[in-house]
Amino acid sequence: MPTQVIMPALGMSQDTGRLVAWLKNEGDTVQQGEPIMEIETDKTTVEVEAAAAGILSGVSAHPGEDVPVGQVIALIVGPTENAVETAAVKAPTPIAKRVAAEHGVNVEQVPAQGKRVTKADVEAYVKEPAVTPALTPASPKARRLAAERNINLEQVNGTGPDHAVLAADVLQHTQPQSEPGASEPVLQSQTSPLWQRMAQRLTESWQTIPHFYLKREVNAEHLVRWKQNVQNRSQLKITYTDLLVKLTAAALSKHPQVNGQWTGDAVRVHPYIHIGLAVAVEGGLLVPVIHDADKLGILAIAERRTEIVTRAQQGKLRPGDLESGTFTISNLGMYAVDEFSAIVNPPQAAILAVGRIADRVIALQGEAVIKPMLTLSLSCDHRVVDGARGAQFLSTLAQYIEDPLSITD
Repeated sequence: MPTQVIMPALGMSQDTGRLVAWLKNEGDTVQQGEPIMEIETDKTTVEVEAAAAGILSGVSAHPGEDVPVGQVIALIVGPTENAVETAAVKAPTPIAKRVAAEHGVNVEQVPAQGKRVTKADVEAYVKEPAVTPALTPASPKARRLAAERNINLEQVNGTGPDHAVLAADVLQHTQPQSEPGASEPVLQSQTSPLWQRMAQRLTESWQTIPHFYLKREVNAEHLVRWKQNVQNRSQLKITYTDLLVKLTAAALSKHPQVNGQWTGDAVRVHPYIHIGLAVAVEGGLLVPVIHDADKLGILAIAERRTEIVTRAQQGKLRPGDLESGTFTISNLGMYAVDEFSAIVNPPQAAILAVGRIADRVIALQGEAVIKPMLTLSLSCDHRVVDGARGAQFLSTLAQYIEDPLSITD
């Protein structure tokens, strides 16, 4: 029996998703779990995997089309199944029939970009029934950027294979060209949907969440040594973020209320610890999640962190990568930032801001010594975490950082 490919819902408030690209062509064989398409939501672009093995058939949605959540856009059929079983998908969409009737057009005469005539096909046929312009070769990301900036791809000089337009070409095309003697700065007036959504969420957080902040300076001497020891026995690149995920998860298990959220009239304490990592990407900020961080060892955390950060930066996150985070870590140490305060990522109750590890002079047993020090800043939602609970969590985390082997395997 054919398996339906539907437009998935990746968020509670999502009504539609935009199809960015098919990663498989109609008629191709696909394996269960293999990515078959990229879709875009208000957060990011993600890859959607095949729910079954078979042949991709009955494709009815085209790149750039906004599709209602839950709508069937293709089928995965077995090798012995015939076209009759996909007829329902290949027929013109109901809205395509209605639009065709409004314009007095026989929908059967309308050419389809795929196997199913859509509203867009009818509208294109009504405007230019005899002309089908050639599509400028371009990557999915380039098409998305061009659409966001209202740029005609035909006017962009492509540097990819066969002169295909790449994302970098679109960005280069949008850079303002300064005139001789011009001194007025040119401000960017357009932002990506991801940046707009980020701005909206952080504004809501700042306006609705009563923030307070706690800071703690800790001796990172043993943390540095621990990282070196782990790196010596691993081929994966180990980062301080990996170690902090492990230690933070351990501290959250001791102080579960910091791992909670405000529900409107009560505090909900999550039975799991899913730690999000703030990642800067082209066009904004994403927070992919390391699920069940308290149950993972350092190498498993490093592997997961590498995987989700790479996919986030490539715009290829998968459904679930951004879901169910209960606490967030934002590390700017790699940018030589000493300390900063972050805005709580709703609906979470707290976020940990991490600065760089730097040598500082401190007093130790009555003497001035130089030690590698690290500043932690904890931002809290006062409806969930009060000052005492926040301080206790930060104290436990500082203890683990200064003696990490006490909780690691």
